[in-house]
Amino acid sequence: MFSYVIDNQTKLRQLKLKDAKDMFNVIDQSRDYLREWLPWVDTTKKAEDSLSFIDQTIRNAENQRALTLGIFVDKKFAGLVGFNYFDWHNKIAPIGYWLAPQYQGNGIMTASVRSLIDIGFHEIGLNRIEIRAAVQNQKSRSIPERLDFKEEGLIRQGEWLYDHYVDLIMYGKLASEWYRFR
Repeated sequence: MFSYVIDNQTKLRQLKLKDAKDMFNVIDQSRDYLREWLPWVDTTKKAEDSLSFIDQTIRNAENQRALTLGIFVDKKFAGLVGFNYFDWHNKIAPIGYWLAPQYQGNGIMTASVRSLIDIGFHEIGLNRIEIRAAVQNQKSRSIPERLDFKEEGLIRQGEWLYDHYVDLIMYGKLASEWYRFR
């Protein structure tokens, strides 16, 4: 079971099946907020959906296909951060993340993504990490910008959100750049 302490209040760790109810409750309470940018919110209708998701994240980690970590603040589930998948041949992984509204504005997500990047480059041995965010999603875009990622281009109509496509900005960071940035 992987875990990573960020500070006295914040910890990243692999999800456990027993986290399903707490995770679902956070999603359910933040549903309108999360739905603006996350395409899976409407398919998360009950705690069993979160349980299935967690089970899949456990299997993905065991098979080294992906790494999804819960963000826990004062031992309470607050959101997720992770490598959506690993391209082992090219040593590339994209990062995805979300945080419940009540935890935003305190640097928690920036610290979580920074920690995941350290894990990716130092422990996993990645060469490149990518982040994609909708053009209009300034909160999500501020994370890679704050962490000095390079804006590499526009992916037109790169994601379907319920009833429309959104354009995505692609950000990238190389291991050699991260060492200079840190």
